[in-house]
Amino acid sequence: MSSTMAEAGSRITVALVDDQELFRSGIRMLIQSQDDMVLSAEAANGEEAIALVANDPPDVLLMDLRMPVLDGVTATQRIIQQAQASGAEIPKIIALTTFNRDQAVVEAVNAGASGYLLKSAEPEFLLAAIRTVHAGYSVIAPGSIHSLFEHAARTFPPTGPDLSVLDSLSGREEEVFLLAAKGLSNSEMAESLFVSEATIKTHLRSVLDKLELRTRLQLIAFAHQHRFLG
Repeated sequence: MSSTMAEAGSRITVALVDDQELFRSGIRMLIQSQDDMVLSAEAANGEEAIALVANDPPDVLLMDLRMPVLDGVTATQRIIQQAQASGAEIPKIIALTTFNRDQAVVEAVNAGASGYLLKSAEPEFLLAAIRTVHAGYSVIAPGSIHSLFEHAARTFPPTGPDLSVLDSLSGREEEVFLLAAKGLSNSEMAESLFVSEATIKTHLRSVLDKLELRTRLQLIAFAHQHRFLG
């Protein structure tokens, strides 16, 4: 293997999907300026995004939500469904949006996106978000994530909490679910429940598996949709 290939292999590969060439150009220059990242591919719509992931999956995919031909939400759904069907590693997708209260963000999170950012985000915040998602964590645009999901939940009929959806959880798992839904970190949950962080991680993984959720962001959206957070 050449030194160039080895160097590229140690970097975070990033693919960018956006229909605006000027926006792509700015992100391209930003990523190319980083020693630990490489822009592996670009696409202008959701159909092209599905193809590029199938041919050469990136570590992190930046996905605009509103594009012609095929939107980013549908593309996210199909990319994750195809990965699950083939047994391939599920890509880490960051949804990009112009609006902080975009319903499409909620749909993208429910589809399995690892987070979302405003397209107006500061360059350093975007770079930090790529590294964070690559490390296995979720990212959100600055501001209250709960206001986004509360806004989306208003589209559902006003009802009380649907307790039946938690029937598969143990009592301790329900406690972890509710604390995680409020946005507490693992250390904060461990302190609240007087257990170790390792125990919290085990319970949280079980909660996500039983509720068929992939990320903590999905868990928060799930909690709002089922009226557990008011």
